[in-house]
Amino acid sequence: MDSVQPSLSRRGFAGIAAGIGAAGLLGSAAARPADAAAAAAASGSLARVETIRLGKVTVTRVVEYSGPVGLTSRQFFPGSPEELWRENKSWLSPDFWKPGTDMVNSALQTWVLRSEGRTILIDTGAGNDKFRPYAKQWQYMDTGFLRRLSRAGVRPQDVDVVVNTHLHNDHVGWNTRREGRDWVPTFPNATYLIPKVEFDFWNPEAPVRPKYWQGNQNVWEDSVLPVREAGLVKLWEGSYTLDSSLRLDLAAGHTPGSSVIRLESGNDRAVFIGDLLHTPLQLEHPEFNSCFEEDEKQALATRRRELEWAADHKALVLPAHLPGHGAAEVERSGGNFKIKNWAGFSRI
Repeated sequence: MDSVQPSLSRRGFAGIAAGIGAAGLLGSAAARPADAAAAAAASGSLARVETIRLGKVTVTRVVEYSGPVGLTSRQFFPGSPEELWRENKSWLSPDFWKPGTDMVNSALQTWVLRSEGRTILIDTGAGNDKFRPYAKQWQYMDTGFLRRLSRAGVRPQDVDVVVNTHLHNDHVGWNTRREGRDWVPTFPNATYLIPKVEFDFWNPEAPVRPKYWQGNQNVWEDSVLPVREAGLVKLWEGSYTLDSSLRLDLAAGHTPGSSVIRLESGNDRAVFIGDLLHTPLQLEHPEFNSCFEEDEKQALATRRRELEWAADHKALVLPAHLPGHGAAEVERSGGNFKIKNWAGFSRI
């Protein structure tokens, strides 16, 4: 189905959607979110569904949740010094970090791509009704995610492809929905693309126990196995071409099978990087890992490699969990990077 909203360039949509000039949202190399008062005026609700265009591909942001996730800055990013957060308070607050409580904000969002006549979902959030005894933030959620997806012009039966960048609990939840006492595929006509190494890693019969095995309790049984048993899962290795604009590549570190979706269409470039970063501070300081990395050394190397690619190709970087504008462009700055522009989505 076609999007229910028009789509403009990566920089154009948010200004129209919020009724303010795009220049107020996207500045030059020093671009940062505005202060709290401006944030209150510009911020959209979670129910807002917006679309930007990248070449021939449209990208719609559908948000499941945005807010604190029960982790302070040093709990979430153990290697990050307290003073670094304070030094960047002016732009991290209020969208990404609350200085008073030291709590980090995160978003759960699905990127809906329309490309070459197909509807593609990147990651499916936490889902409703899931029992998560060691991840209580996502336990027994009851959100209007499917209604928001409908406002984006997408019914479950319309989805052609679901991409799970990895198999953490907050990326696969809407793979399934409860029907009576059973878990059934939410998107019955879709092919669910999962990296084979990731699938094998989380298989309960695997010889190696993941670091995050407790937090992922029940995920295999309620969100992965049902789509596999329905014959909807396609396991891929190395890289996988979706179409002439989109390609999946392995990007290990966060998990062994973490993957990114690379978009190259016309003059536009983008990379959907999943959980390679969880805060925009990592865009400028990629040397800090989150507490959820399976292989910390590899996570550092992969994050830097992908940011180098993004900077060199002037690509939009779209992580899974950023609130605010949700995505940004970066450029090289000395031996690191700096945020050049924010994406054209309204702030949440």
